[in-house]
Amino acid sequence: MEVIPVKKLTDVLDDGPVPPYVQALEERVGTYLPHDQVLRIRRAFLIGAAAHEGQTRKSGEPYITHPVAVAHVLAELGLDAETIIAAILHDTLEDTRLARDELAGEFGETVAELVDGVTKLDKMRFSSRQEADAESFRKMLLAMARDLRVILIKLSDRLHNMRTLGAKDAPSRRRIARETLEIYAPIAQRLGMNKFKAELQDLGFKALYPDRHRIIGERIRAAIGNRREAMAKIEMALEGRLAAEKIPGRAVSRIKSAWSIYSKMRGDHKSFAQLMDVYGFRVITDSAMHCYMALGAVHGLYKPVDGRFKDFIAIPKGNGYQSLHTVLLGPFGAPIEIQIRTSEMESVAERGVAAHWAYKTDSGPSNSAQARAREWLSALADSQANTPSASEFLENVKIDLFPDEVYLFTPRGEIFSLPRNATALDFAYAVHTDVGDHAVAARVDKKLVPLRTRLVSGQQVEIITAPSAVPNPAWLEAVVTGKARTAIRQYLKHLQHEDAVDFGHRMLDRALDARGMSLDAVPAATLDRFLEDAKLKRLEELLSEIALGNRFADQVAVQLLGLLGPGAGGPQASPEQQHSAEKIRISGAERGVLSFGNCCHPLPGDEIIGFLSSGKGIVVHRVECPNVPEFRKTPERIVAIEWDRDVAGDYRAELRIEVLNRPGVLATVAAAIADAGSNIENVEYIERDSTAATLLFAIEVKGRKHLADVMRRVRRTGVVSGVYRHPL
Repeated sequence: MEVIPVKKLTDVLDDGPVPPYVQALEERVGTYLPHDQVLRIRRAFLIGAAAHEGQTRKSGEPYITHPVAVAHVLAELGLDAETIIAAILHDTLEDTRLARDELAGEFGETVAELVDGVTKLDKMRFSSRQEADAESFRKMLLAMARDLRVILIKLSDRLHNMRTLGAKDAPSRRRIARETLEIYAPIAQRLGMNKFKAELQDLGFKALYPDRHRIIGERIRAAIGNRREAMAKIEMALEGRLAAEKIPGRAVSRIKSAWSIYSKMRGDHKSFAQLMDVYGFRVITDSAMHCYMALGAVHGLYKPVDGRFKDFIAIPKGNGYQSLHTVLLGPFGAPIEIQIRTSEMESVAERGVAAHWAYKTDSGPSNSAQARAREWLSALADSQANTPSASEFLENVKIDLFPDEVYLFTPRGEIFSLPRNATALDFAYAVHTDVGDHAVAARVDKKLVPLRTRLVSGQQVEIITAPSAVPNPAWLEAVVTGKARTAIRQYLKHLQHEDAVDFGHRMLDRALDARGMSLDAVPAATLDRFLEDAKLKRLEELLSEIALGNRFADQVAVQLLGLLGPGAGGPQASPEQQHSAEKIRISGAERGVLSFGNCCHPLPGDEIIGFLSSGKGIVVHRVECPNVPEFRKTPERIVAIEWDRDVAGDYRAELRIEVLNRPGVLATVAAAIADAGSNIENVEYIERDSTAATLLFAIEVKGRKHLADVMRRVRRTGVVSGVYRHPL
């Protein structure tokens, strides 16, 4: 959009006429704001109109109509004057020459901060659109953490953009619709704003899949037409039962949205005809006590379906939502969903953080949805501090926006809500990062279970820790929460750095030693000069770069000696002497910088070499690996290594086993492997005919000696004709 210079604010007169859509906004805010605040909102419009003068939307309308429409959406929620003003001016910093200090001088620092929080980062340079979107999103979420009103403006902005999406070209429509369904609708749900969520989902669905939206909409209308009489009868029966029990309240029927029905069809692999619950009912009463009484009343009217009752009043959802949910077998043989809640709960369910808005920094949030939203945003702010990549941060946020939650208890009765499919390890990190880092097992309902165990609502979970326990890379595959993922990655990066520094030190020392020098003997001034030339801040960075294959130890050694001048160091070792020099010993614990080749699966006891892979570190191979001749073509990447005397841990090995093809042979071989103290990771048939078969077992062993013991036991079974290490 072309940036139009704005007039000086002092040139904008307050007595100018305003169009009908601004008058409508003033009338709406006038129902709950004093007259002086309404005048401030008019002033914001006049300045915004001057700033955006000459700019139009894709539809051809003056651009100012869009921010005013966004402000009207917020006025319907009863938001304060500062939020309405910020909404009217939310594009001025980005699309006009209106300066932030001018904005703050005219309307206050709070309005300026709100506008700045919503402003995108399009003026910055990024390597891709995805990175720019992710960074804009991160900036917005951090602004949200400071002031919830930022996301209310952003959601209202997105809602109006979706309502007027037709003016955009088809690719833009699909991109914006997908972003709305993946990010903005789930955020609205996470903040308890179900009314916003439902409209964003419906508009996103319509833009992304117009034919599916149209067909499902037609089917819903046809189904409701056929069942309208039945719905009216159920509604009357529910209200009659409440009146008979002297419970104040009303019953209303509701029709499920096209998006929710489409999601259910796709998730449950059902056709529209197989879905029974296209409509549901809501009972609104005046107190939590009457909610439970109404539950008893409706259960007396129709039989409840076993296992379909949920109490979100006693245990609210993570977004503050409260209600009783039950499914009854209706009078026409179909199950009917009923939600029971108070008017207050209804308001929070529809508007979430925007319900009963009374933004006061001193008094704190005014409803449970706001309290929970602040907790969530605070956790996100902590997460982003430990996540340097904006794209990775966005991925973590998407994970945390799972709509389904499980509710879990600590032994003390505290409640934690986690996303669906969360494991005991996720629970450990939800309690505290230190608990997660040192977790070894869990007790679920007092039974000992592994950390990978998936949890279900209502379970009591206790985490068992040990001071010596630390995270390992496999944990990343077991967790679903962003908090757990960020904490594990942070630990592994720290571990990799420490391992890399230690290993890089040994590699550089060996390279210098071959030239009659040592790292300790290099003067500090020479090291500092080298680091400055290499644009590195500390020696640790250089050592880490060497271990990760980004620099070569031999080249660094030559450059250091060059800085020391002619005659530095002792006589250069010959290639034969360098080859026979003491090799770097590995214990297998250096997993931060070492990985083991899948092509040859080296084991403790094997003769090995290391090959430097840029950015990844050293990949260990057996000397007889078929890839080694290719590696030797780049000798600067070869690292002379050998196994230490004491090596711990389990290592992957593969066995090719020729067996007689008869019943029970697989169980016999598996039992022999287990008896030898080895764990089986995977087994597959490679070849098979009527008399013989070839099996490939992936197993874990301590080393070469342990593997030989496993192979001996397998040979003794009497059902095999050959056992070979694979690859040969």
